Amino acid sequence: MLILTLASSGPARQQADQGLSSLLSKQQYEQLFPHHHALYTYEALIRAAGSFPGFAASGDRQLRLRELAAFFAHIAHETTNGWSGAKGGPYVWGLFYTEEQACLDGHCTQYNTGGTSPYKPVPGKSYYGRGPLQLTYAYNYGLAGAELDLPLLTDPGMVSRDGVVAFRTALWFWMKAQTPKPSCHEVMCGKWQPTAADQAALRRPGFGMTINIINGGVECAGDAPGPKGKRGKNRILPAYGGPAGNHRRKGL
Repeated sequence: MLILTLASSGPARQQADQGLSSLLSKQQYEQLFPHHHALYTYEALIRAAGSFPGFAASGDRQLRLRELAAFFAHIAHETTNGWSGAKGGPYVWGLFYTEEQACLDGHCTQYNTGGTSPYKPVPGKSYYGRGPLQLTYAYNYGLAGAELDLPLLTDPGMVSRDGVVAFRTALWFWMKAQTPKPSCHEVMCGKWQPTAADQAALRRPGFGMTINIINGGVECAGDAPGPKGKRGKNRILPAYGGPAGNHRRKGL
């Protein structure tokens, strides 16, 4: 099981910041996300990465860049304001939204559940998608808050008010293995190997498995990792530099 290391200060954080900075400059970030919301600054991403020194830090430079590209493909898909005919293509519009737009009127009560977890929803609070990976459900807000030492269950809106918190929740979900699923980090770094049951269900190492982890119930055929229609392609194409198609946003 993946162990999260939260380094809020000191040499470990500085080393992590330098590692991500060496892969991505501010100029490159602005070119990738020229219409990003003011919340999603390059500096916020770099600071948030300090809590996760393992992110985009495994293997050689090519493997590290592959993980970063996969992460960016997902956050672009989750937050884009683009469409197929948008100027520059839909994925230059990534990181445009901080909240799930269809839920702003408060009707998305399906997310207000803690399931079997100890993290129960607080009356009057809504747990719809927020942040770069659109964190959803009370149980995710509760667990992320507990592990990041943030009051996310009582103040879920923090994810869409504070850029560092927003990126920390996205990186938390990316790095966090939640049984029976591995973490996206483990998959992209080659640290996850499918069991016989995974192989029978066509769950294999690679970008497709990260789609399954994030939103497999909607975008994958059954439990298989492969994309189903355009929605899966919308995640895959920006990761590999291809053109993007139509887009519909969906929380985790």
